[in-house]
Amino acid sequence: MVPKIRRGSRTHGLLVYLYGPGKRDEHTDPHLVGSWDGFAPDPGRDTSADPDPKVTLARLAAALDLRVKQAGDKAPAQHVWHCSVRTDPGDRTLTDDEWNTVARRLVQAVNLTPEGDPDGCRWVAVRHADDHIHILATMVRGDLRRPRMNYDFKKAQAECRRIEQEMGLRRLKPGDGTGAKTPTSAERFKAERVGRPETPRETLREAVRQAVAGAASEAEFFTRLREAGLRVKLRHAPSGDVLGYTVALPGDRNRDREPVWFAGSTLAPDLSYPKIQRRLADGTPDAVTMREADGGRSDWSPPARGRRTATGVAERAAVLLDSDDDEAAAQLVGVGELLDAVAQTSPAATRAELGAAARSFERATRSHVRAERADTRAIRSAARGIIQAGGALGRGEDGGTTAMLVSTLVLVALAAARWHSARGHAQQAKASRQAAEHLRAAYRQAAAAPMQALRDQGRALPEAQRRTYETTIRAALPENSTRPGTNTKNDALAATLAQAEQAGHDPKALLQEAIAMRELDTAEDVNDVLVWRLRRLAQLPAHPGEATRRPQVGTGRATPPANPASVRTAPPASPRPAASDPHSRPPRR
Repeated sequence: MVPKIRRGSRTHGLLVYLYGPGKRDEHTDPHLVGSWDGFAPDPGRDTSADPDPKVTLARLAAALDLRVKQAGDKAPAQHVWHCSVRTDPGDRTLTDDEWNTVARRLVQAVNLTPEGDPDGCRWVAVRHADDHIHILATMVRGDLRRPRMNYDFKKAQAECRRIEQEMGLRRLKPGDGTGAKTPTSAERFKAERVGRPETPRETLREAVRQAVAGAASEAEFFTRLREAGLRVKLRHAPSGDVLGYTVALPGDRNRDREPVWFAGSTLAPDLSYPKIQRRLADGTPDAVTMREADGGRSDWSPPARGRRTATGVAERAAVLLDSDDDEAAAQLVGVGELLDAVAQTSPAATRAELGAAARSFERATRSHVRAERADTRAIRSAARGIIQAGGALGRGEDGGTTAMLVSTLVLVALAAARWHSARGHAQQAKASRQAAEHLRAAYRQAAAAPMQALRDQGRALPEAQRRTYETTIRAALPENSTRPGTNTKNDALAATLAQAEQAGHDPKALLQEAIAMRELDTAEDVNDVLVWRLRRLAQLPAHPGEATRRPQVGTGRATPPANPASVRTAPPASPRPAASDPHSRPPRR
């Protein structure tokens, strides 16, 4: 059950709309289901006093406005409180009596008519469709004072949650006031009229979010906004310091042909200028050296190196989220920037799902929990590195490292869902899980080619060598135990262990290190997750078509083999089904 509250100044005009035919949806049988005293005239069904419904409607408007006129100049300019309440499409149809109960409980909850107060405000509830009502109240009490209406939206939301439970309706997630403002009906209708797929508010919110991802300074942030094609207007103090900013879409104008400007705070709470300033100050990207960066390999492309760096940083963010510490709140903001960076630079095949994941996770980055020692330099540096490296190809090492990073981001999103759930953040937890679903879809697309090549290489291993690696895998992962020679799900993992050993690593020790990095309970198929961890730890190419190299003695750095012909290569991969999702269980048989 969703309440939507607005303020206005025209009682009669709103009644005309409620009892009219409707501007977009047809209004069917408009009639009262409740009123302040139960005896208000009903223009829809009451014809006993006057057969002309317009006359009855004027009588109803006058009755509602009686105290407003009596208060005179003391009445608020916007004296109309309008709340539409809609049930979920899957809910049963409520009766008029049930809607009357809903309306009475809501006007009491928001303090328009406190229970037992004879001086409560006047109100009516009009029903003109099966799934919703409109409550109209005039905000002047019988004693001609204004009602105390603080936090009316939050109070209405809380009462709706209680009504859902008591009436057996679908229970929605409670909000905490940190969500972004939704587009108004006028904004949605305008977008449809001009053929936009979304409202300017939504387009601008995503553009500003992407501009701040990995930005090193305010100047760079504003430059990115302009480069994205937005109109930007800064507000300055007399000293010349920036006090705020507004953005507008080119071509988006109001009825006076002026640009429609949005301040950052009206797009989302965390996009206000002071909060962006704080984010840039807390976690300005720097030249943080990360061992996971690229192992010193110069033959990998910048996008591939950037994604390897980000994978290691994302692993650490997941560990912090699993620690259940409030300081992890800062990591959520960083993960949001990282997702925005990946979505902006991803190949076409994965861009849609990664963009959807970034938009979903945006809700998970905001809560009332604040990290006192916010340090997001590493994760913001990773996001910056990805953006500066530019777009990645969807094939070869670039495509493989994209799959490597996205596989880790799935686990990060699930860790974020658990972190939020532990604190009762229902909407943020749901958003994290939705982001994980989009990331799974992106992973399937990115991992199809490299994982299939690895499976083929695993099947091409000599039988004795394959059995040795299967024994190593079964010892480390007993749940993977199958009769030797019959297991096929370990093919890619066996091929990776073989390449790691060829590069000079101890397969058993390396596998144990990969397993110990972080829990694997949230990875419903651990094999693919371990494949990517092993390939990153051993500095193996993310795409198996690339050559592996042995570490230099005493340094652990990989170097090209003396004889390139000595690198064992698998026969060309034959066409096979796409790689399975490592984060979802196979269907039950």
